[in-house]
Amino acid sequence: MPILNRAAELQEEVTQWRRHIHQRPELLFDVENTAAFVETKLKEFGVDEIVTGLGRTGVVGLIRGTKGDGPTVGLRADMDALPITEVTGKPWASTTAGKMHACGHDGHTAMLLGAARYLAETRNFKGAVAVIFQPAEEGGGGGNLMVKDGMMERFGITEVYGMHNMPGMPVGHFAIRKGPIMASTDEFSITITGRGGHAAQPHRTIDPIVVGAQIVTALQTIASRTVDPLESVVVSVTKFNAGFAHNVIPDVAKIAGTVRTLKAEMRDLAEKRLDEVATGIASAWGATVAVRYARNYPVTVNHARETEYAAEIAAAIAGTENVNAEVEPMMGGEDFSYMLNARPGAFIFIGNGETAGLHNPNYDFNDEVIPHGISYWVKLAETRLAAA
Repeated sequence: MPILNRAAELQEEVTQWRRHIHQRPELLFDVENTAAFVETKLKEFGVDEIVTGLGRTGVVGLIRGTKGDGPTVGLRADMDALPITEVTGKPWASTTAGKMHACGHDGHTAMLLGAARYLAETRNFKGAVAVIFQPAEEGGGGGNLMVKDGMMERFGITEVYGMHNMPGMPVGHFAIRKGPIMASTDEFSITITGRGGHAAQPHRTIDPIVVGAQIVTALQTIASRTVDPLESVVVSVTKFNAGFAHNVIPDVAKIAGTVRTLKAEMRDLAEKRLDEVATGIASAWGATVAVRYARNYPVTVNHARETEYAAEIAAAIAGTENVNAEVEPMMGGEDFSYMLNARPGAFIFIGNGETAGLHNPNYDFNDEVIPHGISYWVKLAETRLAAA
């Protein structure tokens, strides 16, 4: 089955919605205007129940089918933008300096709105569909807050599905896998306290920069010498701050970075070894360290049965040859992980074509993707809630 005729008919209108959102990017939980736009559209579509303020600024619309009682399937899109200055030069480019939709959340929101319109028009299913519009995916954990606000219980959601565009994958193609598909995204900071002094007399100091440099190098052995080579662990130091003058050894140096893993046990191991490495090296030099390890988004884990359903729907729309059902996992993070921890479901990638990469100031969502995304959402909902 190719894309739905109605989805193709909606493309132009949904494109205008997408570009409207793109011009007005908002960050994290401060998505009041985007959420208001979503709420207005859902009201226009005749959605049965609309709840705002979930996860602070999230919106959920409930669409009831006409084929009898049944479960509720959740479909989720994210709404927030990034603190990046856009350089695309498109007529619909961001009108707010320092903010842009560089990850395609404008497209995700517009496609789910298109699906909501279709489903509200037809209602050819049992039970209900909950369309979920989430704030603060880009670091704020909005998905976690929506779950904590009782979203799953309030709407009786039994399964939940997410979708993200993927630059470099052709339009009309999909990719998915069972099990871990995206990594946990932990953050660490290490403060090294030594004893400062004159740079010409380093023997009278405990140089925190030298200690820090050795810690940075040694942290790379967590992946190369501690973890099984068949496992996936990334330890990246992304900040190193110390000193204030050419001839002064400072008292303090600070290191920070991120740890990415695909398994809970690897997450535990990486955290333990990071602390041991930093503490051991500092102790050898007579310095002290304070290690802060913050667990951010958990691993995004697709449930087996729901992944099979999602792959079958994608294949029905795109053709089996255009669906990679065993895509390699990615070490980026995704807070849809919290929803998958709360309910069974699956997260799928949809091709964005040969565009700039995500989080790039040249990126723009490809509007040719819209009918493919709408078709996927609609057929997934209708199939999972099929009338008897």
